[in-house]
Amino acid sequence: MADARVIRIDEAPIFKRGDDVETRLLVGRENCETAGFTSGTTQFPPGKKVPFHTHNCDEQVTILDGEALVEIDGQKSVPVGRHDTVFVPQGKSHRFINRGAGPLTILWLYDTDNVTRTFTESGETVTHLSEDDRVTP
Repeated sequence: MADARVIRIDEAPIFKRGDDVETRLLVGRENCETAGFTSGTTQFPPGKKVPFHTHNCDEQVTILDGEALVEIDGQKSVPVGRHDTVFVPQGKSHRFINRGAGPLTILWLYDTDNVTRTFTESGETVTHLSEDDRVTP
């Protein structure tokens, strides 16, 4: 049986994704070996975004702070704000864009402990939060 644990946000390691976008892993197989899911936060400076991508799993994103546009599989951009939640099914191309004047912080949750990201433009698949999983300006 696994031990319960408290993960303090200020102690979670920061993964610098490039373009000043920063991600913190909260729960994943790296720190909670028996968890069957992966969660964390990502913070975007004003005007920043991640490229269109898909995942090998379902994803839930909740806006913790700020304002975003979410684009999913060619649908109309939808504005979302604090505490709004977006569900993205496996394989749907999507991205978030910070449309506010301050930072955008999202909480994300994947329904697997083995997450991959496939960049829509290039078709390249990378392991989530690996050195290849970077944002480019």
